[in-house]
Amino acid sequence: MDTKEDQATIGGDPSSELTISFSETVRTLFSAGSVTDTLAQVVELAVATIEGCDYAGLFLVDGDVVTTPVHTHPIVDEIDALQHRTGEGPCLEAITQGAIFYAEDLAQDDRWPDFGPQAITAGMRSVLALPLVAYGTVGALNLFARYPAAFGVVDRGKAALLASLAGLALSAAHSHEDEERRTDNLHAALSTREVIGQAEGILMERERITANEAFDILRRASQHLNLKLREVAQTLVDTGEAPDTGPPRSA
Repeated sequence: MDTKEDQATIGGDPSSELTISFSETVRTLFSAGSVTDTLAQVVELAVATIEGCDYAGLFLVDGDVVTTPVHTHPIVDEIDALQHRTGEGPCLEAITQGAIFYAEDLAQDDRWPDFGPQAITAGMRSVLALPLVAYGTVGALNLFARYPAAFGVVDRGKAALLASLAGLALSAAHSHEDEERRTDNLHAALSTREVIGQAEGILMERERITANEAFDILRRASQHLNLKLREVAQTLVDTGEAPDTGPPRSA
């Protein structure tokens, strides 16, 4: 029996549909920005572009823990909790084996004897789980449907394409965030060096001492006050008050 998706593509070209989906998906995912926004876009695109998909979520492995950082409906959390509680299910299999798992009808699928019946009770009949690897992160894109045989050939092709693009987009988002952090750290380091230099200059002018001696005063004040060197220097620059270096050192 033809599914509604198969009927929709009769007389059309499924490959053309995938090409259009590819272009739109690339544009949306790679313009999302942050890692968090990209994750959210992945699951939203799954529901919006894959006809058989009612709900979507992501499994990500964080250390030894599998988390669900984003989903399109609270029921996804319920289904994911079932997999964690029973220790079985297509989404966990997709992660551990790095392969696509499709449960066409959980009512007739005996691969997960504990998870399957409970998922059906919760309202799910079809599950499509696809492995996701990005920037050292391992996870799975999980698609759920209330009806059996929900994911036809074109749907499964779109899902595989989305999972692949999601991995690339997440890697790009991670790299972008890392670059932003490196830039911020560089700016902070330069700013710190500038403030310390200003404080050294004040001490050198006031005390008629060398740069090394001025830095030593700041360092001793930092240790005595239990403050970062930059904070001691900033206070001196802002107030002009000499920092407290503690008891004088013995000769």
